[in-house]
Amino acid sequence: MTWKIEFTEDAAKDLTRLDRSVQRLIHRYLRKRIATDNPPRRFGKPLRGEKQGLWRYRVGDYRVICHIEDETLVVLALRIAHRKQVYR
Repeated sequence: MTWKIEFTEDAAKDLTRLDRSVQRLIHRYLRKRIATDNPPRRFGKPLRGEKQGLWRYRVGDYRVICHIEDETLVVLALRIAHRKQVYR
């Protein structure tokens, strides 16, 4: 089965605030690498500390913070921002 990408309201709002070229880059990355039949953990890195259990994907200077739901094959994007601001 194929993994699905879903966005929280905050993540969708974060994405609309970015330039169109960056939006396309992030959508392309998520579609071609994460929304496939392969496990989504192969490209991301697990976060540590208080954000333990979440995963981050690096798309240029931007980061996509996600929660991976194995039971439903969903990667839920929680936050999308520049690398300087995403972990705050």
